[in-house]
Parts: sequence; structure tokens; C-alpha cells
Amino acid sequence: MGCLGNLLWFVFGGLVTGLSWCLAGCLWCISIVGIPVGLQCFKFAQLSFFPFGKEVQYGGGAGSFLLNVIWLLISGLPLALEHLVIGGVMCITVIGIPFGLQHFKLAKLALMPFGAAVY
Repeated sequence: MGCLGNLLWFVFGGLVTGLSWCLAGCLWCISIVGIPVGLQCFKFAQLSFFPFGKEVQYGGGAGSFLLNVIWLLISGLPLALEHLVIGGVMCITVIGIPFGLQHFKLAKLALMPFGAAVY
């Protein structure tokens, strides 16, 4: 079921959101200081392409908190808003609710990506 969900997800919105994460990663990788942030964006782009069957666990310490604040001000809000809007549109129909829930999971991840691990 996860394979079918991921295939439908990729066709009906996962490609666009995954490319948004890739764009954010490319922009962060322009500076040497931003390369670790950009690499994290690429990891989450992979999750955004195929989210079904994967869980996100949050943790971290003071370093993750500081990096999350910087991330939120620069890139986090646009990505989170994108996922929230698309997720809200998906939840209009009963069939789209599982896809909307995945967007909400990714919106939370867009707000706090550092200290998060994908399983």
C-alpha cells in the first residue's frame, strides 16, 4: 500500500514539493557556511518525494534550536506555508485526506528540520 501511495503522491504533488526542498537546498549550498543546511534540505526532499511509510522523530539540543530559528526566518516559513496550503486543499475530499496528512507532517518538518530523524 505504501508503494501505491508513494506513486500517487509523486504524481499528484510530491514532485512539486520535493523540487521546492531541492531549490532551498541549492540556495543554501551557495555559501560554504550553508552547505550542512543544504544537505539536510536534500535529505528532506527525498522524504517529500516519497513520504508514505516513513516517520519523523524530533529531538536535538541547543544547537538544533539555534539552527531551527535561523532556518525558520530564511527558508522554513515559505516551505511550511506551501505544505499547509496544499494539505488543506487535499483535505477537501475524502480521498485526499491521507495526502493532506502527509503534507501536514512535512509542514511541521519544514518548521523544525534540525534535530529531526527520518525512519
